[in-house]
Amino acid sequence: MGNINWLEEVEKRKDSLIKDTQEFLQINSVLNEEEASTETPFGKGIEEALQYLLHKGEADGFLTKNVDHYAGHIEHGQGEELVGILCHVDVVPEGDGWTDEPFSATIRDGKIFARGAMDDKGPTMAAYYALKIVKELDLPLSKRVRIIIGTDEESNWQCVDHYFKHEEMPTMGFAPDADFPIIYAEKGIGDIQLRLDFKGETAPAKNTLLTFDSGRRLNMVPDHAKASLEVTEEMDAITHAFNEYISEKGIEGGYTKEGNALFLNIKGVSAHAMEPDNGTNAGYHLATFLHSVELDERGTSYVGLISEKLAFDSRGKKLNINFHDEITDDLTINTGVFRYDLEASVGALGVNIRFPVTCDTKEAEAQLRKEAEAYGFDVSKFNVSPAHHVPQDHELIQTLQKVYEEQTGEKAELLSIGGGTYARSLEAGVAFGPLFPGREDVAHQKDEHIFIEDLIKATAIYAQAIYELAK
Repeated sequence: MGNINWLEEVEKRKDSLIKDTQEFLQINSVLNEEEASTETPFGKGIEEALQYLLHKGEADGFLTKNVDHYAGHIEHGQGEELVGILCHVDVVPEGDGWTDEPFSATIRDGKIFARGAMDDKGPTMAAYYALKIVKELDLPLSKRVRIIIGTDEESNWQCVDHYFKHEEMPTMGFAPDADFPIIYAEKGIGDIQLRLDFKGETAPAKNTLLTFDSGRRLNMVPDHAKASLEVTEEMDAITHAFNEYISEKGIEGGYTKEGNALFLNIKGVSAHAMEPDNGTNAGYHLATFLHSVELDERGTSYVGLISEKLAFDSRGKKLNINFHDEITDDLTINTGVFRYDLEASVGALGVNIRFPVTCDTKEAEAQLRKEAEAYGFDVSKFNVSPAHHVPQDHELIQTLQKVYEEQTGEKAELLSIGGGTYARSLEAGVAFGPLFPGREDVAHQKDEHIFIEDLIKATAIYAQAIYELAK
């Protein structure tokens, strides 16, 4: 084949690429467990997004398959070997504070704004159009190329677990779900549940913590927290101290009173758990304030662990689990879900830890258990997705470096991240875009967006990458 101007080919399809991306983003594909069924295992919105892509693929003449509504694929090409492009259609909850409706896919200032614009529906459409270009140019391939569509990436990855029990593993591939140039190493990801022991009697107290609620997902910094207390003495002193706290910290918050009941709330800033310091954890702030209030024994234990061992320490130093290596840098920790209900005997914390490649996760687990037990907590779940690393001299990396450098004129540096992408589902997989160097990472944040210019550039890069890997 002669030289192909991949960017020019994308420009020819620019209007339809933007239109289809907007339509795709307008589907609310947040996990909804209440709608779970055989045909909608993760909710109706996620199933709608999956069907949207599969129907589009079928209409464009691709081979498509729905794998029990857990995942699907769109395939093109011939050959024994398989190149995989791992995408996902589910998105994190929209959160608060958006300028436009989170699923409006509004275009402003050359950007498309929507939850999922960067993670991962915008890049998924870019990958789809890349494969569509390769097909429409009728380029000869010696391998099959398969876009694998996940539906549960933001939660428990049940989709790819199910998919690879029934479908073949690609020889190699990439996930368009992180940063350019190339992410060749990803930290291990631990989802940990801590539960407070409610057995036994406790002594009466001046103030009793009734409820505490913050966060929706372990992999997000909570942007809102609320708590309720039964206050028998010094209500005004507590509210005065609360006002001083939020003023001193420069955060938003408020309270209401109903008889002896006091209701507190604090606003934070959401961010991705792979770098918690990019956000403001509302749960940490509320627990830290409550730790200064004389509470009942169980309430004291609950906010005590948070305040003394978790709050505002993204590197795990207070827990003595601050591991580090040269490949993937520091361990990071985020408490993403806080649930306390005295009447229901529930005191739970959902913690997300990102482990460096060389970290001994068993050692970290033992240390965490030791620290939690001192506050009356038990580690009820400690699930870890192992770290992922592809050697720098692998054919996949060499090819993608060549493509990136030809398309951008910039050196394709190899990166490591704390985030987890579907690339780790492959035996040889890397994350490849769509976030270009110098762009702000807005995944999981309010006003998430993708630059149309970047969407077009990424599509061109993916098209050449598909061809180079499969020709």
